[in-house]
Amino acid sequence: MRLWWVLSCAVTWAVLAVLLLSRLLSMNRPPYRGLTTEFFSRTEIGNFSRSLSRPKQHLSKESPGRAETRSTVEAVQRERQELLRRVCADPALHNLTHTNVSHFVLSRIFVCDHYRILFCQTPKVGNTQWKKVLLVANGRYNSTSDVPEDIVHQHDKNGLPRLSSLPPGEVSLRLRTYFKFLIVREPFDRIISAFKDKFVKNPRQEPWYRQRIAPAIVRRYGSGPARRHALRFEDFVRYLGDAQAERLDAAFGEHIIHWVTYVRLCAPCQIDYDAVGHHETLESDAPYVLRRAGVPGHAAYPPIPPGVTAFNRSKVQHYFRGISPTWIRRLYRRYEGDFRLFGYEEPSFLWM
Repeated sequence: MRLWWVLSCAVTWAVLAVLLLSRLLSMNRPPYRGLTTEFFSRTEIGNFSRSLSRPKQHLSKESPGRAETRSTVEAVQRERQELLRRVCADPALHNLTHTNVSHFVLSRIFVCDHYRILFCQTPKVGNTQWKKVLLVANGRYNSTSDVPEDIVHQHDKNGLPRLSSLPPGEVSLRLRTYFKFLIVREPFDRIISAFKDKFVKNPRQEPWYRQRIAPAIVRRYGSGPARRHALRFEDFVRYLGDAQAERLDAAFGEHIIHWVTYVRLCAPCQIDYDAVGHHETLESDAPYVLRRAGVPGHAAYPPIPPGVTAFNRSKVQHYFRGISPTWIRRLYRRYEGDFRLFGYEEPSFLWM
């Protein structure tokens, strides 16, 4: 009897010891679905899955050169934004760089609600192509080549409304939350382009430029034997450089948008634009703008022929040759805000 009792106690103590040891081990070892497994799934498994989905460096679709180019473009954009802030904050330039966000400004800004984009139109920098891109992004067309030329400028029908057409609350909401961009060009080069396009070639057959605007400028600013004939570039410069020409501007109405300053068109010191493209670097700026805006690849900016957007200094100098330095300086004074805000150099012939 005593032996049986001793054996029973021994077995009991052995069982208790095993249970206690098992309990201690279970406390030190996490369960399969506990912390260790979770940690593995968040780090090692995550890294492993990313390594499968991310192409090897030598297989990447973006070559090192292209990645470097993208980095350079982003650095340039940061410099442009910083320059804008610095010039806008300069009290000495306030009158040249600031304007009200008026109905005129809002009527220059086009809305792409599908991708939450606001585009401020600045004529003579490829606006037609940009509108085609946004029409494709809106889903109305498959590619920019499918967009009819006449539809581009019918804003009441093409799905790109002007910001001015919306209620004030909707305007404020979009200005706060949408991606906003504009494209600029060397101001004197833009003036030359406007002169050639509207008064020399006039490819869109807009009769009012030659029949109404040109004669009015010639009557007031023309001189010499050409006074009763076609508008000369010198007459155009004298008109643009005259600080008292506002009455003519008012008479010409919206047609003056082709030579109105970027300040008056887009209010860059009042509206916080997310990107500023330059016509001269459009080949790299256009993809950057569309990538930042989240626009898909099928809505890419059309190919740019070599040299089309490059700044031609000798051409600008040729057009201004023979024009009085006084009038050139007056012209510069009108566009000085544009030169300063967007980092364009003061023309070398300004003080010759």
